[in-house]
Amino acid sequence: MTVARLEASWWRQAVVYQVYPRSFADSNGDGLGDIAGVTSRADYLVDLGIDAVWLSPFYPSELADGGYDVADYRDVDPRLGTLADFDDMVQALHSRGIKVIVDIVPNHTSHRHEWFQQALAAGKGSPERNRYIFRDGRGLDGAEPPTDWRAMFGGSTWERVADGQWYLHTFAPEQPDLNWANDEVREDFLTTLRFWSDRGVDGFRIDVAHALTKDLTEPLPMWDELQAMPWDGTHPIWDRDDVHEVYAAWREVFNSYDPPRTAVAEAWVAADRVPRYASPDSLGQCFNFDLLRANFDAGEFRDIVTHNLRLAGESGSSSTWVLSNHDVVRHPTRYGLPFGTVDEHGNYLVNPGRDWILSGGVTPALDAEHGGERARAATAFILALPGSTYLYQGEELGLHEVAEIAPEQRQDPTFFRSEGTDYGRDGCRVPLPWTTQGPSYGFGDAGAHLPQPPEFATFSVQAQEGDEASSLSFYRRALALRHRHQSAESLEWIDTGHPEVLAFERPNGWACVTNFADADVDRAALSPQLREVLEERHIVLTSRGDVGEAIAARTTWWAVAG
Repeated sequence: MTVARLEASWWRQAVVYQVYPRSFADSNGDGLGDIAGVTSRADYLVDLGIDAVWLSPFYPSELADGGYDVADYRDVDPRLGTLADFDDMVQALHSRGIKVIVDIVPNHTSHRHEWFQQALAAGKGSPERNRYIFRDGRGLDGAEPPTDWRAMFGGSTWERVADGQWYLHTFAPEQPDLNWANDEVREDFLTTLRFWSDRGVDGFRIDVAHALTKDLTEPLPMWDELQAMPWDGTHPIWDRDDVHEVYAAWREVFNSYDPPRTAVAEAWVAADRVPRYASPDSLGQCFNFDLLRANFDAGEFRDIVTHNLRLAGESGSSSTWVLSNHDVVRHPTRYGLPFGTVDEHGNYLVNPGRDWILSGGVTPALDAEHGGERARAATAFILALPGSTYLYQGEELGLHEVAEIAPEQRQDPTFFRSEGTDYGRDGCRVPLPWTTQGPSYGFGDAGAHLPQPPEFATFSVQAQEGDEASSLSFYRRALALRHRHQSAESLEWIDTGHPEVLAFERPNGWACVTNFADADVDRAALSPQLREVLEERHIVLTSRGDVGEAIAARTTWWAVAG
């Protein structure tokens, strides 16, 4: 393979580190992470061993939804810096061999966006309103919303404006949905993609990629009817076939650069629909969220891997593996909870306090130690898989979810619009601890915008530096070995002879063995095939403990030939 082709396909097996900018590093002491803070930690990211950084939204925003309410797609929020700061960050990361991916939020804008303000001023039937989805209401004087649809963050999906019309917002009222049947909307986003690509951005993560195009032909269905409709490409608002017309135009823009810009879809769709988003004619890659919803179970992990590698083969893309992100409970906490405590999207079904998170103070109790062990084992497992791996900031430190956040300190609209019944995503967005002391454990010179628990001191980068047994050292070691032993995008399962031990081998002889059980498994209990693999190869990584005659409970080993 030529150097040019290698450069163009860098994303296929990359390790991508997600930065939630407002919670990564604060360079100016205002309590909010910023772009210069990311630049200041460039050497840390190099030492970690990642291939790319994905930045969650850093655009001007009222923060009604953590930055996913964008007021200007071609600028930096002044609280986070300037375009010059962004350019400096790109240069700092590129000079260290790290690619840059940015979040694009195309389903909706902020209600503070210039376009939406123009729509409000222009009135009913205007070209300005046609950039969004406005409808007349039902009932006397149109006082009832057009439908009884429910928004993703709670409440009605319609909001009334001063002249009586209603606008659609799939998420929060501060996030009015764009009208993707409007050519002006489509052209403006092509301009945005070029704007960031011209500044050196290597790729894009597409938020809610399956929700852009909509068919709101009258009469509109009511909620129960809408819920019963299949997601087969013809649903009025979700996963419509015509969304790929949008992405075909985006692909032309991506491919006009050398190397082509990459993209990954956040698309919560049925499995047989995933290859459409991952197609080289569309976005090129699609997130696989199955492991976010899986128990730490050998059978579930094997089925998920087999299934998603098949989907990747159908699309010609590579699969993506992810255990944590900015929208779900951190995986050390998920894996330390009894099964069923977290829902299918990784959200709490109970309201834990900090004592519960850390020491099992109330029922159901968290087993933090075993959760952490399972988390390391699962991380080693996915890092050995063919495809790209997405890590979420702070997981390399072994951070658990921060549960004790007072109502007045919370920021997630889900919490407020559900009247506190849904605890939202603030617990995984708490600013990172860099030092063992200080008002925000090294995050910045002042406090942090979300409360950090005292235990963050022991999880900090400073506390873990130089400790070979620490979570940070484990991640650094695993990423270095992954780069050294990376192989072609395939695997072969190895019969283990044990229902709770899973093993596979990459084409170059790199083998991964994971004991999902809560008890050690002696080598003698394994199949002859796996025993031979372990005897003839060198164990180069263990997620915990020493290498011996038994594979410790909740542990992954890597074995290589030669």
